Amino acid sequence: MKDLSRPVILCFSGLDATGGAGIQADIEAISKHGCHAAPIITANTVQDTHDVYEFEVTDPTLILKQARAILQDMRVSAIKIGMLGSGNTVEAIYTLLRQYPAIPVILDPVLAAGGGSSLARRNLIDAINTLIIPHTRILTPNIPEALHLTNPKLKPEIAAQHLNNMGADYVLLTGTHARNPQVLHKLYHRMKCGYTFKYPRLEQTYHGSGCTLAASIAALTAQKIEPVNACQNALDFTYRSLKKAQALGGGQLIPDRH
Repeated sequence: MKDLSRPVILCFSGLDATGGAGIQADIEAISKHGCHAAPIITANTVQDTHDVYEFEVTDPTLILKQARAILQDMRVSAIKIGMLGSGNTVEAIYTLLRQYPAIPVILDPVLAAGGGSSLARRNLIDAINTLIIPHTRILTPNIPEALHLTNPKLKPEIAAQHLNNMGADYVLLTGTHARNPQVLHKLYHRMKCGYTFKYPRLEQTYHGSGCTLAASIAALTAQKIEPVNACQNALDFTYRSLKKAQALGGGQLIPDRH
């Protein structure tokens, strides 16, 4: 008998009360791709569509208990990781990744808010590099994130290659922060850029675009779609959601993932 159940994606993300980014973006994108999100909140934030003003991380022991309960009860097909907030949270999730090495991990390295506020100290970046990236199937940094994770003095393409070398199987380097007339997203594997995805540049700025992309990739990966097509389809979906984004606040537009 054919299994008609929806794939489950375990999501570790922050709570954004605007609903534009974080765990709500994950749930909406994953649901739109026909999967089920099992959400675990890593941090509560005070933010609006302009910026993040403060945040409090969830007790890592609670995060670990929540995740283990899900993993022991549900057949998880992918793990999506967003905002982590602290090195202790990274260590907690790392213990799970070691115990479940067959589950593909999609990592959106959330290191700063859209308004520019830092969400990561150096020790957190070191923990991500050492403990999470070596277990990552697809890493989705924008250019500033790729440089923060490696070396700010590097060229973006070299930073992406370094991230491959650090253990990320695929690195989808998103190109919205570059100054090209078109937006060029580049997929690196084995320290080589194998694919470039081109999109028209949109005029506005958006709150939750990275979350939407990574959650979409996680949902498609959970459905056994190989990385190149998963990235292409997720980028298409994200672009459509940005084109229809709405000005629900006074800052960045919120993607329409519906």
